[in-house]
Amino acid sequence: MQKILVIDDDRDMCLLLNRYLTRKGYEVHELFSGKKALEHLEISQPDLIMCDLRLEDMNGIDLLTRIKEKFSEIPVIIMTGYSDIKSSVNAIKIGAFDYVTKPLLPDEILMTIQQALEMDGKATKVNFSENAFSARKRGRRPVSMATEEYIFGDTEAFNKIKKQIELVAPTNYSVIIYGESGSGKEVIAQEIHRRSKRNGKPFVAIDCGALSKELAGSELFGHEKGSFTGALNQKIGSFELANSGTIFLDEIANLPYDVQVSLLRVVQERKMRRVGGIRDIDLDVRIIIASNEILWDATRRGKFREDLYHRFNEFNIVAPPLRERKDDIMLFANHFLQLTNKELDKKIKGFNPETERIFKNYVWYGNLRELKNVIKKAALLTEGPYIEPQSLPFEISNFGKLQFSESPSQKERLDSITAEGSKQAREEIDGLSLKEASIDAEFEMIMKALKQANYNKSKAAKILQIDRKTLYNKMNQYQSLKNI
Repeated sequence: MQKILVIDDDRDMCLLLNRYLTRKGYEVHELFSGKKALEHLEISQPDLIMCDLRLEDMNGIDLLTRIKEKFSEIPVIIMTGYSDIKSSVNAIKIGAFDYVTKPLLPDEILMTIQQALEMDGKATKVNFSENAFSARKRGRRPVSMATEEYIFGDTEAFNKIKKQIELVAPTNYSVIIYGESGSGKEVIAQEIHRRSKRNGKPFVAIDCGALSKELAGSELFGHEKGSFTGALNQKIGSFELANSGTIFLDEIANLPYDVQVSLLRVVQERKMRRVGGIRDIDLDVRIIIASNEILWDATRRGKFREDLYHRFNEFNIVAPPLRERKDDIMLFANHFLQLTNKELDKKIKGFNPETERIFKNYVWYGNLRELKNVIKKAALLTEGPYIEPQSLPFEISNFGKLQFSESPSQKERLDSITAEGSKQAREEIDGLSLKEASIDAEFEMIMKALKQANYNKSKAAKILQIDRKTLYNKMNQYQSLKNI
């Protein structure tokens, strides 16, 4: 039996991986710190290591470096909940077999583990440019997984989408799918492919937001051996892998501008050339793209090529956010629960009435992806036949009660200040300085963003184009100055 060592300070994640991988026939050992892991490796070496990037006592990159210094033959898969291009490249360069982002997809992580173990001690010799972002190799999964992992709702919005899919699927039209993150854009693309004449041919999905400027061309079009530093072998790009089938380019607006130029040639001439290559390769690929922002607006800002936009803009589908189809929430919740029961080998019957009420009242900022992950975590914690509120994450079960501080009336006081206007707030302070006036203006913008984001601080920070820590600091600064 092959041994896998899981190193992660998230005990729920360790338990989930242990249960899943044990059922798949592996012997799993869990450790929650880098120090303990290094001590364990001196005594016993596993066949594979899965290590989180951010541990409480050690950086995952530092731990990877120390592991590779002594145990270079053991393949290491780095896990993280943070999408960081620089860290991923560094990890692969140091010797990690792969770099995967949470939430982990069971079939995808299993495939990565199997590939790592098949290397038979050769993982450190793999060229980093061949493996980088292989966690995104969703196109290697069976297309039929769309029906296994996702169902279409029964609201008017979803019935409209189903009709649109039926219309466009048999054609070769390019399709733009608009929708928020987690709203099911990739599954819509898979369903179009499944209903098309290309069904049975490859379906390759690429997250353009995860591609750096340096690696995007190689990932999409491949490269020839020696075409750049680190290109030790020839690499087949995603377009070649998708030849005769469908390629799905998610978050296309994040694609580096110079790569958009190369993509335009592919769309216009149906030919491509690997990085460093001299030979044109004929392509017969249907292109489906997705974006969480209107591409026409992106062209106006100079972020996206207008000629490329017009090439893609043959048919549009809009995936509505989950908050706009509340009648579908429990339909999806029960579907995800069935999948989780199967994954965890549990027999949870459903949700108690209070949990259903919480689900229907919550805003679901992360849409279907957030709903699925909440149910997976709640199911893991549930011992009885029904999922109850105490098994839900704090921010879900206490939605509407969260405040900026421990004061129960903080949100109401902030709302009151905004309603009265910044002028009245300033009148309460003697000797208003230019600095204070600037803080007032900032506070007004912060409150607008918070209201727009339904008081979700992470989303508000994104709207304001600052990080959440900066948002907290500015709120505290204002509260200290105004004594509210």
